[in-house]
Amino acid sequence: MTRAPRLWAVIGATGTGKSARSLDLAERLAERGRPAEIVNADAMQLYRGMDIGTAKVPEAERRGIPHHLFDLLEPSEEASVAWYQPLAREAVSEILQRGADAIIVGGSGLYVSSLIYDFAFPPRDDELRRRLESELASDGVSGLLEQLRSLAPETAAAVDVRNPRRVVRALEVALLGGDARVTLPTEPTLWQEETVILGVRRERAELVEQLDRRVVEMWAAGLLAEVEGLIPCGIERGKTASRAIGYAQALAQLRGESSEADAIGETQVLTRRYARRQVSWFKRYAGVRWLDPGDALP
Repeated sequence: MTRAPRLWAVIGATGTGKSARSLDLAERLAERGRPAEIVNADAMQLYRGMDIGTAKVPEAERRGIPHHLFDLLEPSEEASVAWYQPLAREAVSEILQRGADAIIVGGSGLYVSSLIYDFAFPPRDDELRRRLESELASDGVSGLLEQLRSLAPETAAAVDVRNPRRVVRALEVALLGGDARVTLPTEPTLWQEETVILGVRRERAELVEQLDRRVVEMWAAGLLAEVEGLIPCGIERGKTASRAIGYAQALAQLRGESSEADAIGETQVLTRRYARRQVSWFKRYAGVRWLDPGDALP
């Protein structure tokens, strides 16, 4: 009996080879008579023009496999998980309805979780957000933090006060009566019953070497020119894109605030740190089939 269309998730830290594995998986499924399409779950690959620094697979190298949710936003626009979730689920549902398997691939933990697990996000109110951001710009973060302490002391104690955006978001949620502390549920329920999660990993020392080398290669491949070309597209104004690892450092170099060596070094440090967070996040997933380099796909 032919099985029902299936959702696959290819997860893991940056630099572990998720994109190549997802392409190999799609080709293997096609050989078995099951077409497959790929859905992006990397927050930075949602942005048009941010290619080198996000290791986005060029269209010419996608092996004819349909790809979805890449290049949706301008760098000046803000990506959010709450915005991404319904778009991604719609894309996956349409793929499954066509009788194909859907393969989601990416290392943005909350984006992946929002798609494969069944949980909701805190409430949003754009008008309230704009008011709070205006208050932040005029009076600073201290007043917002004091309001948050009075409404949600536990959230206020946990929020990163060095990141005013998170204080604003936490206060927005608290004023709307919600809880800003969104984490992966202890016992999450899969959104699609037919889901297979493949984790791609490398030994820590090997991964660190790979990540450091890749950052150097990004600069050699023209990251600085890519970022300079994105300035007219608003990358400096983008709340998300301007802070992306590698892009923030390239912007600092273009402004003369950092040397190339310092920009590369800082990007390497932040990339290694980000990879550690990804490993910790995905370790919490149950039922993952972990693949080391050289392991065969199922």
